Amino acid sequence: MPHPSTHRPVASGRESMAAPHEVAAYLDVPVKTLYQWKYRGIGPNVHKVGRHLRYRWQDVDAWLEKQSAYDLVG
Repeated sequence: MPHPSTHRPVASGRESMAAPHEVAAYLDVPVKTLYQWKYRGIGPNVHKVGRHLRYRWQDVDAWLEKQSAYDLVG
């Protein structure tokens, strides 16, 4: 699944960090759900930059891959 069009590399070759609204759009969940996951410690790894929450795309993708390991098996 490609990242949203707001996902852009930084000049140094590193990827930019994503704001909660970008991750919510990527995962197709409300931003409030991300905040609940953060509170419960069950969502993607999140970093506080100043007073802002930011996500690394590789952390989001790794978390998403881990979630798909819980496929329902008959």
